[in-house]
Amino acid sequence: MEWKKLCVILFVAAACCSVPAMGAIKYLGGSPDLSASIVGANEFSPGDDTTITVILRNSGVNLMKFNNSGVIPQEDFATTAKQVVVELSPANAPVNIKTDPVALGDIPTQGTKTVQFKAKFFSNATIGQYELPLTVDYKYLIVQDQEVSDTLHMQYHEMTDTLPLTVNIKPTLKIAVVEAVPENLMVGTEGYLNLTIKNIGSVDGKKATVKITRNGNSPIIPTDSSVFVGDFFSGSTISCQYKIAASSQAQAQTYPVDVAVTYVNDRGDLVTSVSDTVGVPVGGKINFNISGSAPTIAVGEATVINLTYRNIGTTTAYHAQARLNVVAPFSSSDTGAYLGDISPGGLAVARYALTVDSAATPATYHLDTEVRYRDALDNSQISDSFAADIQVLPRPASASLNQVIPIILVIVVVVIGAGYYLLVMRRQQKKQ
Repeated sequence: MEWKKLCVILFVAAACCSVPAMGAIKYLGGSPDLSASIVGANEFSPGDDTTITVILRNSGVNLMKFNNSGVIPQEDFATTAKQVVVELSPANAPVNIKTDPVALGDIPTQGTKTVQFKAKFFSNATIGQYELPLTVDYKYLIVQDQEVSDTLHMQYHEMTDTLPLTVNIKPTLKIAVVEAVPENLMVGTEGYLNLTIKNIGSVDGKKATVKITRNGNSPIIPTDSSVFVGDFFSGSTISCQYKIAASSQAQAQTYPVDVAVTYVNDRGDLVTSVSDTVGVPVGGKINFNISGSAPTIAVGEATVINLTYRNIGTTTAYHAQARLNVVAPFSSSDTGAYLGDISPGGLAVARYALTVDSAATPATYHLDTEVRYRDALDNSQISDSFAADIQVLPRPASASLNQVIPIILVIVVVVIGAGYYLLVMRRQQKKQ
């Protein structure tokens, strides 16, 4: 700073020669003296999404004071940092600074300004001490000449200072999900999620609780979200089980779930680790189809048909019940059937009493059917509707003959009766 003082003295000498001897209070010499520090603790954990608050202080001191009443009053001082703009950079630190350069205006001597920077420390940050450079751009007054009684000439010097801010990344418990295995998890159902988790950090977690949370709009929603595991030592592995649900809007694919550990550190503080995101596969909804050929029934016939239901899902359907949606030209007094437990790929037979209208057209008809069942956690579920084919055949010829024979017999009886009546009447007429 010696060169600055030398320049100021030379400019002051020049100013004294050029200013009329009319006198006033006037400050010359000196310059802003800026320093910066972090407000509060400067310790952060890997993965922290935080705000770094910085206070910028101007400790500049005026070097000279003139008392001369004939001089125009002074507007700026050499110690004022004017038009200050600050920018925080990560340098080699494992952090992402999200805030752009900030304009702070002027900072007078002995004045302060506070500025905040949003920052995200990397989840894989290495423990240690780092320096974040704070770049400060400003200007300050170096010459103020009153060449004539009503004219004031001012010169400013532009400066850029780099002020180091020290941050510490402290040791922390860090997790890695080794394995995530779902159990009986299907679209629209509840199931279990079995997690194996390892503490790969350098810190032991006391009174640790492993928590799972929904990741954004993921269709996987935790029903049980916390498992207490006690002490979770560095390098150790633990297993947890959670009940989770998959939305009915989900598809048969893998969806994310976030896992984190809340624990008490060596200082007695309750801390939450950086979360680890893991994919959980969701199976398709349990569905069924009709196996085998379509049952047949003739026009005008009433009979019992058999429909064989197959479980084409990947888990067992418990206490399954089938329902047949009967529409014209069919009718039935019983459209439900109990199927029992059906394992994946398993079959079950349902029997329905059907009657086909005598005016029905022979064809293959598609009736809707569905299965209501219980999942592995005893939740009631219902399958999507699917088709059951019924083939309606023409009326058999024997059936037509069977219907004609009674008519013929009636006619024969009527004819015989009429003949007998005529014969009896003729005999009576002859006797008379």
